[in-house]
Amino acid sequence: MSRITPFLLWVAAALAGAPVAAESARSPMELRGAVIVPHVLSTEMRYRREPDRSLGAKVQLFLVNTGNTERRFSADSPILLRGRTPDDLIAADEWAWHDLPAAWTNAPLSLPPGALTVWSFNGKRATWGVGTAADIQIDGTTNTFEIRQPTAWLSAVTFLGQATNPVPDSLIFHVANQTGAALRLEACRLWLPPDNTSWRALRPQPWRTNLATFPNDGLIPAGDRGGARVTTGPLPLTYTAIEVRCSQGGMPVTLWAHLRIKRETFDIGGGWVNEMARGRSTLTLEPYLKTLRRMHVNAGMHDAVPGYTDNPALYAKYPLKYMNRCQPFTFYDHDEILPRIHAVEFLGEPQYGGGRPVPPMEVWRAFAPYQSTRLPTSVTHSEERIWRFYAGLSDYPHFDAYRVGAPAPDFWSAYDRWGGERLRWGAPLETIGEMTRSLRELSRPASIAYWSQGPHSGWSGSGRSRSSPTPDELRAQAYHALGSRITSLYWFNLSLKSLLKFPDLMEPITRVNREILMLEDFYLEGDAYHHERILRDGKPDWDLEVVAGPRGAVLFALDLSYAPDPKEKVFRFGPPRDATFTWPVPAYLDGATTLLRADADGLLPTEFKRQSRRVTLRTQAGAVNVFVLPISPDGVSHIQALHRQITAREAEDGFDPAHRAADRETLRELLEPTSPAAAH
Repeated sequence: MSRITPFLLWVAAALAGAPVAAESARSPMELRGAVIVPHVLSTEMRYRREPDRSLGAKVQLFLVNTGNTERRFSADSPILLRGRTPDDLIAADEWAWHDLPAAWTNAPLSLPPGALTVWSFNGKRATWGVGTAADIQIDGTTNTFEIRQPTAWLSAVTFLGQATNPVPDSLIFHVANQTGAALRLEACRLWLPPDNTSWRALRPQPWRTNLATFPNDGLIPAGDRGGARVTTGPLPLTYTAIEVRCSQGGMPVTLWAHLRIKRETFDIGGGWVNEMARGRSTLTLEPYLKTLRRMHVNAGMHDAVPGYTDNPALYAKYPLKYMNRCQPFTFYDHDEILPRIHAVEFLGEPQYGGGRPVPPMEVWRAFAPYQSTRLPTSVTHSEERIWRFYAGLSDYPHFDAYRVGAPAPDFWSAYDRWGGERLRWGAPLETIGEMTRSLRELSRPASIAYWSQGPHSGWSGSGRSRSSPTPDELRAQAYHALGSRITSLYWFNLSLKSLLKFPDLMEPITRVNREILMLEDFYLEGDAYHHERILRDGKPDWDLEVVAGPRGAVLFALDLSYAPDPKEKVFRFGPPRDATFTWPVPAYLDGATTLLRADADGLLPTEFKRQSRRVTLRTQAGAVNVFVLPISPDGVSHIQALHRQITAREAEDGFDPAHRAADRETLRELLEPTSPAAAH
């Protein structure tokens, strides 16, 4: 809950005998709110060296110019926090990064009367963590704020729109209410800049009170979650502050968020799809493009590719969204190109930086030029042990983590998961969910994505003969991320060479992708609602997950009773077994009366027991079990219609290398000519 309490801090400081900063009666720069995102660090991950468990917090300060004249801030403006400059705090290793005016050496900030700006910093350790307080002095005027564990917050904010238009026209926000009383949703408004070049100076827009709330009465019970859908009309692709007005027991409560506006779609990436084959980019080879389209891949690590992106007929038939540097801006930040862009992603893995970790402040500087454009940025997070220091640096963060036969930052031999048996070739698959939850909480309310392990022709050296996952290992890793709510998934790696090395993964990937697109609206509109680890005889048995939103909930049961095969060095899942699952669901879904098992073959009605805010099911459960609880019958018909469209799309080209040897041979000939004449 963003409630600033300088008076309480004054009383506490006075009782402790500490000096108290004088507060002006009406500060020209008024602190309207503070969003605190406490750092999190997994207790499940294992490393060669014990992580630093001194946890800081990411802090956003929402400041309004309440004076009658324009305020101007430059890099040398006298702004102090706890009496020190932001640059001093970076140099002292107390902060990881910040975006206060001191960071903008060549871009002063002009703030008109009544305008709002958001200044952020990421404190590295407990001295800037939960349970502390700080003050910000602006031209000698002091505002005080607490860094505390929030009790109510905006847990997810998603902008939505039409499939053919990159401009969103609505949003959904979710509120987590961890207070001891119900919280009533009343209104929300956006703060927007007049244009992208002045994105740091935000003006208030009209309050919107016609919220389509869930629950319908707008009352979120204590300890529960809810939210609202808001029709906004076309929105600019820039940064916004969201102000949500609530009340509790007659007292006002205001919740804030600051993030980039981008239309959310569940994109499925193929990794390094732009490689050379016999002197040509693989993106100019139509059989390869047909393969990716059949697998529902719509994005890749590329931008402009001669012979592909400049070939209107080829690109229109097989469009793959861009993920790359996307410069110059005059070309990429253009109405015709924007629909082609998934996100700017060019820094690789800055936590490693090719052997030298790139400091978070350097990452911020690399992304700073993009903030005045319409291009969303993304960064690859690699190591949960330290990625909290990089939290908040990009608009759409993602992480990569592979659990079998591949390089990884965690120490696989340190996991005591299978009765003392230590592995060098694999790590617990469920740590994917652990990492997803970590990055999601550090990034909220922005969405996140995941690089999931697929086929790759280059991994070796783990002691395992199969260097890529089995179909079961592949599916489990993807679903541990999906169950903790991601809104895009990238497969590493769907290069032509990798697909041909592991053709048995083409169909499993296609099936996962089909299932994603069937439930895309639930992922995009939902919020991660629940995670629970079920033990049997003290050992992991199931992970239960819930992603819930205004359409209903997706319920996951993921089998943890798999075991390593010491001979083949792969993880083996047992046959389906009887199991009983109980998932909590939000109060706003109490009217949902239908439960369906969902997989790539469609929907299957399932008997279950329903109590208020709980769903119980007894079933035969395999490695990955997905169920849908739609809030209305229309939700069922919608999913069924999507399933028909998706399966029809797979058959459009009549090209199926996953099942037909002749089509696989066609792909192989793109890489390896079959005769000297063909090579010539």
